[in-house]
Amino acid sequence: MAKKKKTFTLKQLETLTAEEVIDKIQHENYSLLTSVGSDDLRKEMVKVGKACNIAINYFFRTTGPKDDPEKHNQAARKKLVKVLSKITPGSYDGMPKDQKNGLVIGFNHPSLGEIARIMTMKIDIMGDKPMYFPVNLPWYEALAPNYDRIKRLGIIITPTITPATWAKMRLKEGTPMFEATNRLKREFRDIYTKLSHDAVKQGGVIFVAPSATRQATVFKNEDEYKGKESIIPTMSMLAVKLYQDPEMKCDFLPMAVLPPEGYSRSLNFHKKYRLIPGKPMKADYIRKKYFKQKNASHLDGFDLEFHQRIADQLPREFWY
Repeated sequence: MAKKKKTFTLKQLETLTAEEVIDKIQHENYSLLTSVGSDDLRKEMVKVGKACNIAINYFFRTTGPKDDPEKHNQAARKKLVKVLSKITPGSYDGMPKDQKNGLVIGFNHPSLGEIARIMTMKIDIMGDKPMYFPVNLPWYEALAPNYDRIKRLGIIITPTITPATWAKMRLKEGTPMFEATNRLKREFRDIYTKLSHDAVKQGGVIFVAPSATRQATVFKNEDEYKGKESIIPTMSMLAVKLYQDPEMKCDFLPMAVLPPEGYSRSLNFHKKYRLIPGKPMKADYIRKKYFKQKNASHLDGFDLEFHQRIADQLPREFWY
């Protein structure tokens, strides 16, 4: 029987840093969602989280040599690719293998199923390059008990609270609980930004779903597609933060996810996905086109162009 989740007091939420909150979620069975009255959001991901945690434990328990941590990690990664390729199959022809610059890969997010295919692809063809993944808080809390083992697979997850999840939390604006949780939301984002910078500086890979929620199409509607309505500036905000470093060399790669026919929002076992690279936005191109002014605070048109490059690889039904 699962242990009951511990809850943060209001004083803890007001005084603990985001790093301290994350540590308690990872190692002491705390739940931020339960603490703020959103246990229903946490429970939505419990079953999927348990399945992932069981699988990760299996890969480490059944591989060796256990007396050599690095070889043990490599064996677990190899077995992970072999098993996931069978139960969550996907193709990723044309994805970059020998990327010298850091790389940000943004993808459309129709289901949970592409996450397993992305992990398989990364471990299979990108080897030991560190992989960073901002994970929505309900998903993060489900995976947090196995954070250390996930990291040993070369996958580093960090929590974020997406706009959709924030709205579902229904915290009353102006209350101490709202203010404390809103501060943590900002600090989670700051942690992610720093991790992202350090990752790409070292030639690592960051995966981002710019929609910030599971969404069947690349654009929310036709007005977004035509540039008449603003897009959540996920990719441009990240570019602004990364390119504040004048020595940063980081490419942005749009990646289209084509799910199988009859797919659901979940994992879609034994159904084949396609991960299709779009036309990359190279570091020199980004600096020349979008950073004409020093200390740019926003990048007009960046998100639209990035999303269009994803849509270009997909059938029209996935555009908007």
